[in-house]
Amino acid sequence: MQIALILGQDGIVNGAIYGLMALALVLVFSVTRVIFIPQGEFVAFSALSVVALQAGRVPATLWLLLVLAAAALVVELWRWKRGAAVDWASTLAWCVVLPLVACALVLLLRPESQFTQTLAALAVIVPLGPLLYRLAYRPLADATVLTLLIVSVALHGVLVGLGLLFFGAEGSRTPAFSEMRLDLGGVAITGQALVVVAVTVALVVLMFLFFERSIVGKALRATAINRVGARLMGIPTGLSGDLSFALAAAIGAVSGLLIAPITTIYYDTGFLIGLKGFVAAIVGGLASYPLALVGALIVGQLEAFSSFWASAFKEVFVFTLIIPVLWWRSLSSRHVEDEE
Repeated sequence: MQIALILGQDGIVNGAIYGLMALALVLVFSVTRVIFIPQGEFVAFSALSVVALQAGRVPATLWLLLVLAAAALVVELWRWKRGAAVDWASTLAWCVVLPLVACALVLLLRPESQFTQTLAALAVIVPLGPLLYRLAYRPLADATVLTLLIVSVALHGVLVGLGLLFFGAEGSRTPAFSEMRLDLGGVAITGQALVVVAVTVALVVLMFLFFERSIVGKALRATAINRVGARLMGIPTGLSGDLSFALAAAIGAVSGLLIAPITTIYYDTGFLIGLKGFVAAIVGGLASYPLALVGALIVGQLEAFSSFWASAFKEVFVFTLIIPVLWWRSLSSRHVEDEE
């Protein structure tokens, strides 16, 4: 029983991270129809950026942010010159203001405390989401889901290669946010595990309030339900894509900061974490947030217990879960053609 409780605790902590990944994937897919495979790269980039800051170095992700911001600004200027409508307020926010804030936090303030380093990493990583959307996905907004998936695979390969170039092949960890330890019934519970669960619950509640109570959240929901109808009602669907990718980048960055004290993070660690989040999102049909969270807890528990009973096959058990889920959904859902 004690072993089962320990494994259950590990499953809950891992499931919380996978749940955040699943929420981000469902959000991006429902709004933009993009299966965002590079979601895990935000996890690795944020954790390794904090490692670089703790070592007194400027994280290479800052230079990536500046390059992407300059490229996106050039693209918007080119579109404006050709007569396309450009929302300069959001363009200046993503391409100028936020990159300057990130530069100020990293280059001028030189953060030394864990809190300021966390803020600096978030300031660097979060704008990468909308910038990647503007450069890679928005020009193909009307393409098929398969085309967008191919772009995601290509973008994943590029970001993983950049991660190896930026951070090298060595893994790193960061200090825990809490050194507290509790002993409940002979089961040791770390403060970092409590931080992971607490932050996950807080983010889920904030997302619920955002989508249910705010005008912007309701606009995102409308875009997810019917993109054409939302556009006819005056909702800027392009900005919906920006915001959904920004939220996904923020969730990925927070996930990386939470998991870095628990496990060693490598440049390609995020891919496997994102893939398990994708399995959880499939449980929810890439549409339901509550079912995605339930799927994440199932994935976390399955991974924890299979790592004890058959550690060599734990990944096999986790990814095999997707087969009965897809089989059940193929029988219970009607086929619809790919639509706007």
